Amino acid sequence: MKKLIFLIIITLVLSVFGYGVYSYLVAPADPQSTTAKRFVINRGESLASIAKRLEAEKLIKNRLAFILVVKQLSIEDKIQAGSFNLSASASAFDLAKSLTKGTNDVWVTVVEGLRSEEIADIFVKNLGIDKTEFLSLAKGKEGYLFPDTYLVPKLSSEALLVNLMTKTFDQKVTADIKSKIEAQGLSFYQGLILASLVEREAKSYNDKVEVASVLLKRLKNDWPLQVDATVQYALGYNESEKTYWKKDLTRQDLQIDSPYNTYKNKGLPPTPICNPGLDAIKAVSEADDSTPYWYYLADKTGKTHFSKTLEEHNQKINLYLR
Repeated sequence: MKKLIFLIIITLVLSVFGYGVYSYLVAPADPQSTTAKRFVINRGESLASIAKRLEAEKLIKNRLAFILVVKQLSIEDKIQAGSFNLSASASAFDLAKSLTKGTNDVWVTVVEGLRSEEIADIFVKNLGIDKTEFLSLAKGKEGYLFPDTYLVPKLSSEALLVNLMTKTFDQKVTADIKSKIEAQGLSFYQGLILASLVEREAKSYNDKVEVASVLLKRLKNDWPLQVDATVQYALGYNESEKTYWKKDLTRQDLQIDSPYNTYKNKGLPPTPICNPGLDAIKAVSEADDSTPYWYYLADKTGKTHFSKTLEEHNQKINLYLR
């Protein structure tokens, strides 16, 4: 009986002690703090990573205690990516709850190969901007709206977004890349136009380089480029497919009267047809117009196949596309 009473007492003491430690660890890291720190949660960041950084920033006392709090509140899936103003005077419970509420800034991803209208739609959906105003400010900047994941204020203006994307373009596309493109016998703007075609025509970096090589070879030999994506750009939004990039082009589509139709017109289209990523731009700078290939096609899985002759190309059309 005495042993049982002793075990009960020990259990109670440990429970009280454990509760005391836990209460201490989830209490404010600095109750006297009167300032807030900007804390950014990245998209897809794990709870463990968030807790570790909160501890390093001295916003919480203990990362494991914070993780227990989040689990206890069942809010792990509700924590948002974005920017928060956090104070060390908040308890771990209050701080955890604040991470599930609206953030100061939000993450917005613009993928490679979109035209300006599609980019505008992304910002309309995420930020509620005025699409007409954005497109007005982006006029003439097709190709320079750099695709990336941006952390932007919720109340971003259309001008801020356009300026942010073009400034990022200037930062990412170095003088070395520009000089390599010019060494191809192109102006940088011509190289950017070519990169926009490459972006829509190939997926992997290696395929982008080879497609750029084929198109550069055709361009220098006064062959029509015959790029489907330029026709898609000329056609614009397709209501039936709900896309700016019509999937199945008809013979009639390929006859569209437009300077962007590279089946009817030799040379490059007058402007970029989308906003290429860095890989596509680099691919143009690394292109080799001595490639043995004149033709290419992408099969239904997206894999690109290259051919040296028209006969070989037609065989691959029958093999992969019919």
